[in-house]
Amino acid sequence: MFYVKLFIPFVVGLIVYFISIPEGLNANAWLYFSIFIGLIIGLILEPISPALIGVIAVTLAVLFKVGPVGSNNIETIIKDSVAIKWGLSGFSDSVVWLIFAAFTIGLGFSKTGLGERLALYLVSKLGKSTLGLGYAIAIVDLVLAPFIPSNAARSGGTVYPIVSNISPMFESYADKNPRKIGAYLVWMGLASSCLTSSIFLTGQAPNPLALSLISKNGVMVVDWLSWFLAFLPVGLILFVITPILGYFIYPPEVKGSKEIAIWANEKYQALGKMPTSQIFMLIIALIGLVLWVGSGFFKINATTTALIMIILMIACKIITWQDFLGNKPAWNTLVWFATLVTMAGGLKNVGFLDYLANSLGHKLSGFEPFIATVLLLMLFSWLRYFFASGTAYVTAIIAVFVSLASSIKGANPAEVMLILTLPMGFMGIITPYGTGSSPLWFGSNYIKGPQFFLLGGIFALIYMVIYFLVGIPWIKFIMPYLSFH
Repeated sequence: MFYVKLFIPFVVGLIVYFISIPEGLNANAWLYFSIFIGLIIGLILEPISPALIGVIAVTLAVLFKVGPVGSNNIETIIKDSVAIKWGLSGFSDSVVWLIFAAFTIGLGFSKTGLGERLALYLVSKLGKSTLGLGYAIAIVDLVLAPFIPSNAARSGGTVYPIVSNISPMFESYADKNPRKIGAYLVWMGLASSCLTSSIFLTGQAPNPLALSLISKNGVMVVDWLSWFLAFLPVGLILFVITPILGYFIYPPEVKGSKEIAIWANEKYQALGKMPTSQIFMLIIALIGLVLWVGSGFFKINATTTALIMIILMIACKIITWQDFLGNKPAWNTLVWFATLVTMAGGLKNVGFLDYLANSLGHKLSGFEPFIATVLLLMLFSWLRYFFASGTAYVTAIIAVFVSLASSIKGANPAEVMLILTLPMGFMGIITPYGTGSSPLWFGSNYIKGPQFFLLGGIFALIYMVIYFLVGIPWIKFIMPYLSFH
């Protein structure tokens, strides 16, 4: 099976390449597109590390000198030095470094134990009722989300260990009494991680990746604060109702117990006084949050802020330089996203996106701008069913939708793309594989496949209805006050 998965991307890429070149494209563009299709198939199947798949795709594009082509002229001659410079251009992308830096910041929360302390404290205060426990889970994820751009890391490093300790206290196991309390807590873990992924630009890695790709395709994008403000009303509503929705749609049998709060309080007290490392980490996190929120006032780029935080963490001995160098997930993400940014940007270079815009754009010309935007939003959001990775999803389709958004007569492409991208986090809830934390919670086996899909569909529908009714009107109102670049 490994070798089958390994060769399928190459076979599919070759099949695409040998199909007749559509009118309006040249050989360079079609060769590049075949490599890109192989990349997407590879990211879906994942026979090897996604980062390595990205390196292979970039190397092929550099080898054939098709990525940096600046026009549709098939006779364009690209030098080796130009091709490799293009191939490595993703490593100079500031958003890629923001994602990398945020992973390193997350290491500080994990190493100091600050995330665990926060979780235990909230559970000790809110855990007397099962609904209160749902809110405790949501609050923990909310606090960590701005600094840890991996909902899988937030869930796996902080929330999941708490849930896995609470459920057995009531003899609630995956194969015995899952609905007693365990299933509800598991669903709250997933729902919270998806929701906070939409609330903050740095709540999940695909968010800044999407903005980087949108920007590279000529459409303006928002900064950290503007993203937060654009989603704020919807975020507040969904944050308040999510534990309640779970409580009534998928109710736990245990409605409350003092045992949970007592257990959490004992664990919290056992931690003792907050050590200096946690105090420093808390201060650095607050400094970073202030600089992110006030980036327009301080004139400091979000990536610069993240790098400042890393330097402070090392200076305060929260992490060491060896910790920084040895953070494999962060370096893996850097390579992965740098190659994806390069490959997605190449679609525009070879003229493929212009071809798509001309081919598909006329299908939207008969609709009013608002209707066309809504149709794009529905298509963009529900395509998540077909992707087992938020990153693969963004890489595969974001550039296509930029072209479609730009083809809507009378619409502002920046506004359309903002409307499309804000729900990316919460739409990850629709499948057991739609976002980074999904396999973790689904893998606990407290919620079986059919139930998981059903719950995901229900929650996604409710979230999207609220987004339609509140989010889109709010975005249109606040657009003049948002910061675009």
